[in-house]
Amino acid sequence: MDSEQKKHISSEFIESLILFLSVIKWFFIASLVGIIVGFSTAVFLKSLEISTAYTSNFPYYFLVLPLGLFLSSFITKYFARDAEGHGTEKVIEAIHKKSGKISLPVVPVKFLATVITVAAGGSVGKEGPAAQIGGGLASKLADLFRFEAEDRKRLVICGISAGFSAVFGTPIAGAIFGVEVLFIGNLFYDALFPSFVAGMIAYHVTTMLGIEYFHQPLDFAPVFSGPFILEVLTIGILLGLVSFVFIEMLEFIDRKSKAIPWWKPLKGLFGGALLVVLTFLFSEKYLGLGLDTIKATLQGEMVPWYMFFIKMLFTAITLGFGGSGGIVTPIFFIGATAGSCFATLLGLDRTTFAAIGLVGLLSGAANTPIAASIMAVELFGSEIAPYAAMVCIISYLITGHRSVYPSQIIARTKSPTIYIEPGRVIEEIEGIEIRPRKKTIYALLLKLVKYINRLTNRLIKKLQEKLSR
Repeated sequence: MDSEQKKHISSEFIESLILFLSVIKWFFIASLVGIIVGFSTAVFLKSLEISTAYTSNFPYYFLVLPLGLFLSSFITKYFARDAEGHGTEKVIEAIHKKSGKISLPVVPVKFLATVITVAAGGSVGKEGPAAQIGGGLASKLADLFRFEAEDRKRLVICGISAGFSAVFGTPIAGAIFGVEVLFIGNLFYDALFPSFVAGMIAYHVTTMLGIEYFHQPLDFAPVFSGPFILEVLTIGILLGLVSFVFIEMLEFIDRKSKAIPWWKPLKGLFGGALLVVLTFLFSEKYLGLGLDTIKATLQGEMVPWYMFFIKMLFTAITLGFGGSGGIVTPIFFIGATAGSCFATLLGLDRTTFAAIGLVGLLSGAANTPIAASIMAVELFGSEIAPYAAMVCIISYLITGHRSVYPSQIIARTKSPTIYIEPGRVIEEIEGIEIRPRKKTIYALLLKLVKYINRLTNRLIKKLQEKLSR
């Protein structure tokens, strides 16, 4: 054996040893994150359950919404500004702009602000706080271990995955969500293994602590037919448009709120009062997490056709005027009710398309088609997977380059015809550039229009010549 062969074998051995040690290292660290986040999420979910059960005993509990949004806005403004809004967005921002650094006060402030908001009736979710609490604890753990910036990012991503998994009981989707939500068009593979470990451990910890999850395998028989595929395609496009409207509404309400030159907690009073008026006009069903409505749609019950739009409005006002909480649970509500509504209009099975709508809207609004497709399998069974995945991808494409998480970075555009400088943050995009290629449909249509225009001009010229004679 010559020296070159020995050197090659030695380098391969060292490579394998380094990877082995890396696996062992991240297994133990990610397991620790999973245990911590699983325990903290269980406490958070139990606190939400107790507080909402208490306030719902009062007939008009939502009358305290102005006070609830006032208090939420006050404590986030003066104790931890990063606890404002929906938590996952702030964690993504911390990963991209602060190397994963999250101040420890965010954890208790986010916990308290979300419990107040949801108990008062604010239309928010529970995954964002769990992700931010998990990310904050993971960031503190990174401080204790004196991790470098890249390892800190991985650890905080583990916090996101563990929080998502522990809230919804979907460990695989939660792990993928954590590595997919950071970028459009790319997965953060560096954190894939620890995210899986953290998600699985967190899920099992919360289960051991008595947290129960909603899983409803559907009695769905696959139908491989042309008409059904077209119906699925239609639902995907409609959900993409709903996602588009929801994101635009969130941004519109947020801009209007910021334009009001008031003290922030005072805006909370105004927003809460507005929600009280809307509750009297419509229904209490749009308040809080809305889990009963989600379950009803998944059991095939008919809901008002406008329900998904009103939920958008409640959620946008809650988050725009000082409320604190997540965004994914409202997305589930909007997606399930929209899917049910479209199924009714098209004469389709409401249960099936409420389930598809739930994951389809998540894909479009959060730009996470892979995590949403896997979630469909974990929640509703494997039979629905091909159709759910198709809807998720279509919704993701139709939504365009916008998101409920404006701190996402564009790694790759959704079409080669569209050019956006790679590495740009969504909220910093001022416009997009269209670069039609020679063989694209867009380019062919453009050529056809030019040809028709030239032909028309020639005909007009010939007619003018004949008339002049």
